[in-house]
Amino acid sequence: MFYRSERLFLRPAFPEDSRAVYDGICDAGVVAMLSRAPWPYRMADAEQFCARDVPAKEPRFLITLPDASGAPVIGCIGLHEEEGGAELGYWIARAHWGRGYASEAGRAMIEVSRAIGHRKLVAGHYLDNPASGRVLRKLGFRETGEVRPTRCRARGGDLVLARRYALDLETTGGEVDADAAMKAA
Repeated sequence: MFYRSERLFLRPAFPEDSRAVYDGICDAGVVAMLSRAPWPYRMADAEQFCARDVPAKEPRFLITLPDASGAPVIGCIGLHEEEGGAELGYWIARAHWGRGYASEAGRAMIEVSRAIGHRKLVAGHYLDNPASGRVLRKLGFRETGEVRPTRCRARGGDLVLARRYALDLETTGGEVDADAAMKAA
């Protein structure tokens, strides 16, 4: 599955993307905000990530920024099944922070989630990453009131407090329209 938003092109990861993924995520400041990525992040981690099969209900996209010279990888966004709904996760390479790319990719992922039949999305951010909370609120996620310890592999497996959010796809934004479904094709 592919998705084209206003500025971004979201696409699957291919084995030949491992160097671009590694270059974007191999930053302690990026990885420390993710629960599932290891630190230090090695090239072998990127190779494994890019070669992994992706279940249909758990899409994962590389976020690329098309321009005259190509479409460099600037991040990643995806879903994985969790209790309570499909969990949204994302990262943006440091050189691309503060430009609205996470929000734009998040809106795309919400459309894709509706198109493939998800009814609810959940997400969270570590308390020391308020920028991610702003992105989630901008996307329409609502705080659940829960702050829970969440393991962070990049912080040595430590439990770090994370604020939890939810987005009910059945009551926000209505049904998927034909244009949205076609964009997600």
